[in-house]
Amino acid sequence: MIHIAQAIVVEGKYDKIKLSSILDAVILVTNGFRIFRDPEKMALIQYYARTTGVIVLTDSDRAGFQIRNYLKGAVRDGKLYHVYIPDIYGKEHRKEKPSAEGKLGVEGIRKDVLLEAFAKAGVLTDEVPEKVDPITRYDLYELGLSGGADSKARRKALQKRLGLPDLLSAASLLEVLNTMMTRQELQQLLADET
Repeated sequence: MIHIAQAIVVEGKYDKIKLSSILDAVILVTNGFRIFRDPEKMALIQYYARTTGVIVLTDSDRAGFQIRNYLKGAVRDGKLYHVYIPDIYGKEHRKEKPSAEGKLGVEGIRKDVLLEAFAKAGVLTDEVPEKVDPITRYDLYELGLSGGADSKARRKALQKRLGLPDLLSAASLLEVLNTMMTRQELQQLLADET
C-alpha cells in the first residue's frame, strides 16, 4: 500500500474504489458537477487544502477539467496539487459503451499508469505499513459519538471544535479523524471536554 499524505479529490465513487485499492489516503468524491452545489463538501476540501494539501485527480475529459478548474478557483488558501492521467481511449468494464469523448476515466486506468502520474506530478509517496491502531467505528460508539441518544449532538460539537463541516456522516467523520489524530489523542480531546 502506498501512503499519500495529502487528501485526494476524485469525481466519482468508482474512482475512489480504484484508488483505495492501491493508496492509503483520504479520498474525497465530488460526485461530478454536484460539487458546484455542495458547500459542505467544498468546506471539507478547503479544510484539507489548508492542513495536508489536496491532490486533484479528475478524468482527462472536458467535465474533468471543468471540475478541476472550479476547484482551482474555490480553494484560495492552502495547497492544491494536480495529477493528470493520460488520454487513453477505451471504456470502463462496468459501462456498456465508452464515454462521450471515448477516454478512460480514473477508474479505468491501470495501477502502474496512475502511480506514474503521481510521480510525474511530484507527489511524494511512501510505502508504509497499515496504521497500527486506527480509530474504529466501535471507538466512536464507545466514545458516545455514534449509536447513542445524543451521539449526533456530540459529533456536531466535536466537528465544530475541529473546524470540520457540519454535515459529515459518522463514517466520513471516522475517515477524517484517522487522518488528524490517533485513538489516544481523540480520547484525550473528548476527556478534556468534560
